[in-house]
Order: sequence, then structure tokens, then C-alpha cells
Amino acid sequence: MSDNLPMPIAGPLTNAQQTMVINLVRRAARAEIMPRFRKLDSGEVSKKSSVSDLVTKADIAAEAMITRGLQIAFPSALIVGEEAVETDPKLLDKIGDADLCFLIDPVDGTWNFANGMPVFGTMIAVCRFGVPAFGLIYDPVGDDLILTDDKGHAQHRAASGRNRTLATAGEKPLAELSGYGETWLMPEDVRTVAANRFSEFQSVTSLGCSAYHYRLLAQGAVDFVLASKLSPWDHAAGVLLCKQSGGHAAMLDGKDYNATRREGYLLCASSRAVWETVGTQLSDLHATG
Repeated sequence: MSDNLPMPIAGPLTNAQQTMVINLVRRAARAEIMPRFRKLDSGEVSKKSSVSDLVTKADIAAEAMITRGLQIAFPSALIVGEEAVETDPKLLDKIGDADLCFLIDPVDGTWNFANGMPVFGTMIAVCRFGVPAFGLIYDPVGDDLILTDDKGHAQHRAASGRNRTLATAGEKPLAELSGYGETWLMPEDVRTVAANRFSEFQSVTSLGCSAYHYRLLAQGAVDFVLASKLSPWDHAAGVLLCKQSGGHAAMLDGKDYNATRREGYLLCASSRAVWETVGTQLSDLHATG
């Protein structure tokens, strides 16, 4: 892919299309995810790359249902699901050339889901040439969601239908900042550096769920999210939600995020000033990694 990517066209989905996607995700959660929560048999959970990287029957069935619905509604779109990429990794190579691409993470936080923890979500992003233009994070347990497109403010939509505009947290000194970062996903030679740098913040933890990391950032509960594993379905929606709730998102090397990126560190923060503070503190990660 060339660095000179085409500019995205704002607003990839109409209001009616957004509603259709929301309803599709909600139906998939009700039909394929929640009926299996805390009811999975051992044969319905399997390991992918490690003991913490799991896939369940709920992931596979929910992604299949969402994919079918999107294929009917958007027959010319590229649809890239996390589980589909396990079968066909070349799907990732098509993201940068697609003027309408849906990224699906059917159950983000699968380890939590498989172990009965109610900290998981469904993430949907729409990208144009790899640039996020619509983002949705749905919580099947609470039946609520946050969403945005590149034209408006990020919104929280309760199960009742009530909308609330989201805003990131205010600026703070470094010692009062808290965020999420997963050292175990970093290269071994970077983990010690990261742990040392993290000790200067108020707290750096992980919920094992990008959906909740970005949700809490967008609603002002935490100040930053650092990611080193750049699976596009984990981050494209979150990047846009961060920006449209008042935050700043970019790669740690200063370049714009694009869903075609496979390497580097993605930093999303509550504001540009906080991004600079955190980015300066973590600059050794970029230099080392």
C-alpha cells in the first residue's frame, strides 16, 4: 500500500443504514452470543495463538450472522471479520483498496466471555481505504452501545433509546493519568521498558477487552489506551470514537492511524495535550520496538 492513501468520503452510512447495522448486531447478540454466555461446553471453546487467545462457538456463529446481513445490505462492500481472517489471512491485504469495508469483531474480550466475565462487546467499524469513518461498540450484557461517524459527536445509546453525547476526560499531569496497556502483547525486549514507563502513571491496567478500553476512554473514565497488537477489528472503531468524543489518536511515531497498519504502537488519548504527555513518556517504546 502506498502512504498516499485516498481521502475518505464522510458519512459512509445513512441514518437508516446505521440503524440497520445496530439492529443486526443486536439480533446476533440475542441469538448467538447471550444464549451461550456462562453456558459454553468445553467443546465450544478452543485456543488460537495462545491460552489467552480463544475462540468460541459464539464468536463464529455471531460473525457468520452479521456477515450474512451485511452482505445482503451492502453487496459491494468488503467484509473482514476476525474469524474469517483466521481462514483467509489475505482478506487483510484488501482493506486499503476498499472504498467501503466493514470490520467485525463479534466477541471482543473472548477470554472474559469464555470464563463468565461480563466484560466483552461486539465491535463494528466502517473504513474507506483503511480510514475509519463509522464505529460501533455494542455491549450485549447491558444492551447499550456507543457509536459515531466522522461527521458528528460520539454518542452513548442506552437500551431505552436515550442518547447522551460522550466527552473524554480533562487534562491532568502525568502522575494523575490512568489508562490501558497490555505489556504481554509487546515484543519481549520492550516489556521491561514499558513496565518502567508505566510506573510513572497513576495506573496502567487491562480489562482484556478493547471494546471496554475504548468505551471507557470515550466516556471520560480513563485517559489513554496504548495498543501494540494492531488487529484492525480491535481498534478502527475505537480510534474514531476517541476522536469524535474530543480525544486524539495517532501512532506513537506521530503518523495517522490506518487499518492497514500491522506494526507499531497506537496511542489514543483524551486530548492532544494528553497524547503528547503520554507519548513523550512512552517514546522509548517506539525507539526500542
